[in-house]
Amino acid sequence: MAIDTAALGRRKQTHKSCSWREWLARLNAIQIGGKPGMVERMMFTEQLALMLETGSPLHSSLLTLARTTRSVPLARIIQDVADGIDKGGSFAVALSRTGGLFDVTYVNLISAGEKGGFLPEVLTQLYETDRKRVELRNSVKTALFYPAFLLLFSVAVVAFVMLVLFPKFAPLFESIHDRLPTSTKVLMAISDVMVNHWAWIPGALAAGILALVFVLMRPATRLRIDRLKLTMPVVREVIVRYYLLQTLRVLALSLEHGVNVLDAIRGCREIVQNSYFRDFLDDTARRVELGEGIGSGFSKTDMLPELVKQMIVTGDDTGNLAPVMKRVAGHYEDELAKKIELISKLAEPLMLLLMGGFVGLLVSSLILPIFQLSKAVH
Repeated sequence: MAIDTAALGRRKQTHKSCSWREWLARLNAIQIGGKPGMVERMMFTEQLALMLETGSPLHSSLLTLARTTRSVPLARIIQDVADGIDKGGSFAVALSRTGGLFDVTYVNLISAGEKGGFLPEVLTQLYETDRKRVELRNSVKTALFYPAFLLLFSVAVVAFVMLVLFPKFAPLFESIHDRLPTSTKVLMAISDVMVNHWAWIPGALAAGILALVFVLMRPATRLRIDRLKLTMPVVREVIVRYYLLQTLRVLALSLEHGVNVLDAIRGCREIVQNSYFRDFLDDTARRVELGEGIGSGFSKTDMLPELVKQMIVTGDDTGNLAPVMKRVAGHYEDELAKKIELISKLAEPLMLLLMGGFVGLLVSSLILPIFQLSKAVH
């Protein structure tokens, strides 16, 4: 079984000058309350890998982590895992009973590491995989932050104009109401509703949000949204590549450590949030059960780029599937990062243009009637 010795060497070099006890202080960064998430799992994985690398027994390492973490929910989970091991169960089985923090892929890889005697190495690679996933997710959030800020700023400007400026000019415009531009009449009517019935606005917004959430929670609606994501040109490329590289990473890591192919594919379903991509994974699993191989499932879908299909089929035929998947995942990780950066750069001027156009419409709806009043006076 292939071990990522390069990643392991980098981590050992990073921790060369400090002991695992010093690194336990990093657990204090975990929030005290709330349900543990990916960040907490990364911290747990990293610290446990470091302690096992330095020769600390698994059970005592878990007890130390449970005692030192400030996150009460995480400490409870770690303690439950330690209790499960103390009762004679395996580490993987104990993790699978923690209620969702450790997914199927994580548990399967831990099981393989336990049986093969390379648990620290598996933990190291699990940490690296989670770290890359979090970094990619953060890059997407960062790319969306500035456009979202511009959108909120635009909403604030519109609210100010409608609630403060238009009511002050309304009495002046009454004398030329018949000659007002259509945009001014519409905005004045909206402003009048917002000013005179402002108490209803929070309730209406809350009802609208609740209705939207209810609609979005329906399976049929989610299915339509998933289909829409895969029909929009730019969004499709980002969505497919994001789930593709996550899938390939999990499959490569699972296969190189001896995890069953079907278990590896089913584990990928937990990191995919699109129904149609999950259907592709289910179809691939069925083909594997029929003895056709992973390459058959990848080659039959229209969702993936042709380059990916060819490389996966070649890797499947030559028995080098895990290295090929790692290489393809690395390629699309770089490509996705560039595409997200490009989209972010294009979104900023587009949002500025839209915001300027809308604010310009509001201002012109105020200025044009003032010019008309000035001409009437002269």
